[in-house]
Amino acid sequence: MMSSRVFRISSKSRKTSLAQRCCRQWLYNFCIEIMRSCLVVGSSMAATENVIRDNVLEWVKNDTHRFLNAVIRVGHLNRTVEFYKECFGMQLLIQKDFPEKKYSKAIVGFGPQESHFVLELIYIYGVEKYEVGTAWAHFGIAAQDIYPIVEKVRQLGGVVTREPGATAGGPQVYAFVQDPNGYTFELLQQGPTPQPLNHFQFEVIDLNRSVSFYEKALGMNLLLRYDSPQDQYTIAMVGYGTDRTQTVFIELKYNYNVTKYTAGNAYVHAAIGTSDVYKSAAAVALVTQELGGKIVRPPGPNPVTHTKTTSFLDPDGRKTVLVDNEDYLKEIKNNGQ
Repeated sequence: MMSSRVFRISSKSRKTSLAQRCCRQWLYNFCIEIMRSCLVVGSSMAATENVIRDNVLEWVKNDTHRFLNAVIRVGHLNRTVEFYKECFGMQLLIQKDFPEKKYSKAIVGFGPQESHFVLELIYIYGVEKYEVGTAWAHFGIAAQDIYPIVEKVRQLGGVVTREPGATAGGPQVYAFVQDPNGYTFELLQQGPTPQPLNHFQFEVIDLNRSVSFYEKALGMNLLLRYDSPQDQYTIAMVGYGTDRTQTVFIELKYNYNVTKYTAGNAYVHAAIGTSDVYKSAAAVALVTQELGGKIVRPPGPNPVTHTKTTSFLDPDGRKTVLVDNEDYLKEIKNNGQ
């Protein structure tokens, strides 16, 4: 029998939530299985723990990940859907009302959920305004001609916060606009892309830590990093693949000397697909011990939809939900989309 002391998860607090205790148990069981499969004989405890860590984190690098959706709260569902359709050219993929739970939702995007990163809009009965906060920055949309989009935003009650034009000393044409809910969208003029809704931006306190977290915990690649001393910020783009113009990515922005942001209550989370939520959660749990963050929902099936998920907070408190790829497709089919 292998001693339960072989693998431990340290805790900075004596008070542990139920989710954390559950997370400890399944992570311990998962790591025991890895050790058995490795057949490590005569190795030191430290070497054994390294094998566990290396196996899980190496698996993450080769997992089949895909950005699925981002969930946001809106004060006027139908108006927001029409604004996204008319201004950005998105399609309404599904809309449902849940009167017994007092909320409605709509899913919009540039293509089917099976292959595109989409937005899920949540309207809670009676709530007409949310605080976006300063921690979440914007969504990004790529289009071949952004000028008519900007004019349409202006006509339909949106706000143009940066007129379209090229970057200083560069060829990139872009603009910033706000929808009626206060969400900011960066419009990027570029060639055709399979993912027009192509990124979202977070403000972070420690850029190196954030990049390392997404690389190790979710197997992302650093697609681009650049520093702008004159504007007092540094940006890093992380995602899957190698070409940021053809994929979805997260833009992490560090503003010089800023040490605090407000979370707001408008943005909810992003969802990413995985081939195994249990292994993915084990990797995230390991990385949080080093870089911060925490599991907030241990892996397992949803009691209603039976879709297997897990969720966590990154070191800056941004929530991500990991969803089983096959279960996600089944859920889409069951919802009639």
